[in-house]
Amino acid sequence: MQLNPLTNIPAFGGMEFSTFKLKHGVSESELFTAVDAMVEGLYSTEDGFLGHAVLRGANDTYVDVVFATSQSRAAELCAKWGTGPFAPACLSYLEKIEEGSANLAFFQRVK
Repeated sequence: MQLNPLTNIPAFGGMEFSTFKLKHGVSESELFTAVDAMVEGLYSTEDGFLGHAVLRGANDTYVDVVFATSQSRAAELCAKWGTGPFAPACLSYLEKIEEGSANLAFFQRVK
């Protein structure tokens, strides 16, 4: 997986931060392929999108982070997923997430 580094720190004003667990049997390689497709198909050409990362923590918990120019722009970017039907670029990623394990929040940079 190729990381998209956050190269424009002064523009960073908000983010989406969500935690989730993978479904049993899903590999990180499968997750990374789905993530790359989602970023390319949904975020890569959007104004206000600064970067994306997936992190792994303890107990097989993952974090999805979208860096944007503002908290509201991060929310707008994530709203592109839809609420059902979901955006086609997101479907493979969503299929990898254990149902009921995702927790989503948005944050504003204050310093």
